Amino acid sequence: MSGILEGKRVLITGVLMESSIAFHAAKQAQEQGAEIILTAFPRPTLTERIAKKLPKPTKVIELDVTNEEHLGRLADLVGEELGGLDGVVHSIGFAPQDALGGNFLNTPFESVATAMHVSAFSLKSLTMACLPLMQNGGSVVGLTFDAQFAWPQYDWMGPAKAALEATNRYMARDLGKQNIRCNLISAGPIGSMAAKSIPGFSELASVWDSRSPLEWDLKDPEPAGKGIVALLSDWFPKTTGEIIHVDGGLHAVGA
Repeated sequence: MSGILEGKRVLITGVLMESSIAFHAAKQAQEQGAEIILTAFPRPTLTERIAKKLPKPTKVIELDVTNEEHLGRLADLVGEELGGLDGVVHSIGFAPQDALGGNFLNTPFESVATAMHVSAFSLKSLTMACLPLMQNGGSVVGLTFDAQFAWPQYDWMGPAKAALEATNRYMARDLGKQNIRCNLISAGPIGSMAAKSIPGFSELASVWDSRSPLEWDLKDPEPAGKGIVALLSDWFPKTTGEIIHVDGGLHAVGA
């Protein structure tokens, strides 16, 4: 029996550690039949080492999503390797330290602008850079952290994720005529490198201990990875502009 991504070609960003959701999306994509290519920044050699733990070898391309030169050459580099693309995974987020950890009211605009550029605007930048390779349509999947709420310590990454979620909706509107679906996975907290960069992350994550209807494991990125693979597949052919929660159900309950 073939996998649900058999014959698909997918670009995946954000593979930094084995604990990364993106790593598990890459692993499961390969297991489901996809050819993949990875991008990395600022340390492609780190991603190359992690990539060796995937089921099959894969190429790693350096990509700074705020660098127009990097974005401009992306289609050629990926095209040489895969010929085209059927899917793109956006797993990119960054905020300077003064934009996190309880400093919301004192964060300078320069730091907010960086968080917005890297974490939200890059969804559009990355997709447009890949668009020439998606002649037959495809699926763009990003990762968010539920922006309906103000989370402890998360500060300006919250508005950045809200901007990401809005960007996803507008992209779904404008790319639908090219048969390109744009969706997000809203994952619960995972003990990844990105999470460890948030001061007081344990306080944020502890919310899941008492409120999540399904038991949530900070050390298990696989459910979110499976959600990404499902959205990359043809099993959601008419779903776009959506946010699928893979958070143990916490989004659905109050206190």
